[in-house]
Amino acid sequence: MSPYVFAKSDGPTLGVELELNLVDARTMALRSGATPILEALPPDLKGAVKPELFQCYVEINTGVCRDVEEVGRDLSAKLAVLERLAADRGMRLFWSGTHPFSPWHAQEVTQTERYLGLVDLLQETARRLITFGLHVHVGLDSGDKAIMICDRILPYLPVLLALSANSPFWQGRETGLHSHRSKVMETLPTSGLPPLMRNWSEYTWLLNHMVETGFIQTIREIWWDVRPHHNFGTVEVRICDMPPTLRQVLGLTGLVQCLVQDLSDEVDRGIYQSDAHPFLVRQNKWRAARYGMDAHLVDPRSFRVVPVRRTVREMVDRLEGRARDLGCRSQLEIVREMVEEPTGSVRQLATYRETGDLTEVVRRMIRSSAISEAP
Repeated sequence: MSPYVFAKSDGPTLGVELELNLVDARTMALRSGATPILEALPPDLKGAVKPELFQCYVEINTGVCRDVEEVGRDLSAKLAVLERLAADRGMRLFWSGTHPFSPWHAQEVTQTERYLGLVDLLQETARRLITFGLHVHVGLDSGDKAIMICDRILPYLPVLLALSANSPFWQGRETGLHSHRSKVMETLPTSGLPPLMRNWSEYTWLLNHMVETGFIQTIREIWWDVRPHHNFGTVEVRICDMPPTLRQVLGLTGLVQCLVQDLSDEVDRGIYQSDAHPFLVRQNKWRAARYGMDAHLVDPRSFRVVPVRRTVREMVDRLEGRARDLGCRSQLEIVREMVEEPTGSVRQLATYRETGDLTEVVRRMIRSSAISEAP
């Protein structure tokens, strides 16, 4: 029997994961300070704030939430504590998909068996993985549906990447991309867009085969842009850069929840899926990474080239009724506002062109994202 049994979720519940940079409060450079922060966590946050592959960042996880409002309350409380603990140790939390100038080769690996094993297996592709993303889980009622959602949501992934684009710098250089993080992630052997799978059985066969042949050690080494999560009973959307503010995190969370529930209902009604060719999705993802919200994407059904801003507005209009049912209309409206606002990447680039100082880029982004006033 396969060990991958899908744990049915009770409705479109939510779980959100944030990966945040830890930077030195004076220099704004990445700082390997995760362990002292984790050791100082109050008992109720143990397990909700976790170490990651490198000591220069931490992951913050919500509990299982019924709606986006609950996600906001959960994250606000945890972030306030984490900001205080970081500030007490001379650090700040930086919300970005990459750090603008700190070198990847200077960052300390977290000394656990799993992470040391990943670095040994993946070598420089793992050591370069100083990237930070937003992951949104939405509950589903079956593994087969999770597989179908992974396929049906593919055309929307480039749109989510464009909205969240927030990584224009790498190793002290302007990359020319709005989401360089997405390109770094794609260097991993089990990352990027997922393969086409027909059902849960095919997915579990693939996982078992990869483990048995030694290609991966555990399911946790699958880093697709969207993937099913059998333990949680969710589909996990992982394509987004870390947005610059909690407000934008909540907007994107509402959009993902609406999209997944809309697609889930399509499956239940037996609506035929008009396939999006994988090559078109891949090209749209590239355009989103390159141009952010100024991208023009190919509609995979009409094959027309459409500005991504128009696509987002049409998505929000179409999902308004769904958002009302899920109780996230105000969060979906944030996405409509994001169409008219500069993305995190645009804000970072504007600050750099004004000041010529990458430390000032980090400083200003931290100032605008803080949940509480740092001492």
